[in-house]
Amino acid sequence: MDIPIPPLVVEVEKWQLCFFAKAVGETNPIYFDEAAAKAAGHPSILAPPTYAVTLSLCESDPYARYRALGIDWCTMMHAQQRFDYFAPIHAGDCIRFQSRIVDFIQRRQGKLKFLIEETDAFNQHGELTTRFRKTIVIRGTGAPE
Repeated sequence: MDIPIPPLVVEVEKWQLCFFAKAVGETNPIYFDEAAAKAAGHPSILAPPTYAVTLSLCESDPYARYRALGIDWCTMMHAQQRFDYFAPIHAGDCIRFQSRIVDFIQRRQGKLKFLIEETDAFNQHGELTTRFRKTIVIRGTGAPE
């Protein structure tokens, strides 16, 4: 299965990085202090490792992709997530997310369904920065057959 999802492009804003870093308890100043980031060799504030997944939710309706497949989002639960990092993301970068649904698995005679979605995040230079793969559990009748 390989169902592509329309791409999303988001600019990484400094204030959002600072807010996210503080919200997750990050204490390393390269994640919220521009001078510290530059002193460490970065062009600007560095995005914390899991920030890419937060950015990927910036679309106007992040659940539309599931409704289009006949999935009731009220029956969805986050089960697992994996991140692979290839290049840093910094304030000022423009990130293009390309997502696709790569698998759909049924268990327990169809009472539990697992949707596997993979997302690649590319910077403005076309360089792959992050790949994340999430597994969503869909309970009961909330998913298509």
